[in-house]
Amino acid sequence: REFEAEIRFYSGDDPLDVWERYIKWTEQAFPGGGKDGNLAAVLERAVQALHGQQRYYEDPRYLNLWLKFGDCCNEPLDLYSYLHSQEIGTTLAPLYITWAEALEARASFRKADLIFQEGLQRKAEPLDKLQAHHKQFQARVSRQTLLALEESPDGDNMGLLEIAEPQRSSLADLKGRGKKKVRAPISRVGDAVKVMNPNRSSQPQASLQLPNAPSFAVFDENSVPGPEIPTLTAQSWPAPPVPRAKENELSAGPWNSGR
Repeated sequence: REFEAEIRFYSGDDPLDVWERYIKWTEQAFPGGGKDGNLAAVLERAVQALHGQQRYYEDPRYLNLWLKFGDCCNEPLDLYSYLHSQEIGTTLAPLYITWAEALEARASFRKADLIFQEGLQRKAEPLDKLQAHHKQFQARVSRQTLLALEESPDGDNMGLLEIAEPQRSSLADLKGRGKKKVRAPISRVGDAVKVMNPNRSSQPQASLQLPNAPSFAVFDENSVPGPEIPTLTAQSWPAPPVPRAKENELSAGPWNSGR
């Protein structure tokens, strides 16, 4: 009640200080969370009350509030994209560290490295903390790469992130898993039959191509050159993402009015 009264009648020049103390008190008074603490609702009210105040965009306290609110959202990656598009905390290292760790947890190693690279290019502070987390990320991916090399010795010439996040090639041979040899249940026709069964005799078939039909080339996506790491483009987010669906928000009322 004291914090609610202070927020309601606050007349100072730093409203973020009240919300920060309110959130810290809630975390200490209700360390296990739950409906009694109602931390998610307090965080949602805080970001809504301070929304649009650009003087806090590079304030570590304000970014920390947003990152805590991201833990209450179903898609925290959407919230990080929103912060990036609004230039909130883009000069602070915790934004890139938290964003990259969320991508790493989803096995998106390329995108995680891209987020680290942008933070390093912007020289986000504290820079030494960002560099340390980036080196730890590279070490974790390197260990996974060594494990991948032990399982598939054909990947000696592949890059670090290519092994960590493999991509399928179009029209490639299907490989089975396990010790026994697995044959893919597919049916090949045309020239593929001749290659797979060279001893089978086949009658020459008449060509079905029209005499005036123009020749065309089949597009191969693997032969198109492109950057190894795509560029990060900012998206326009009209409003921050919504938190998780909440239950039991209706206030209690008399039961004798319904039929």
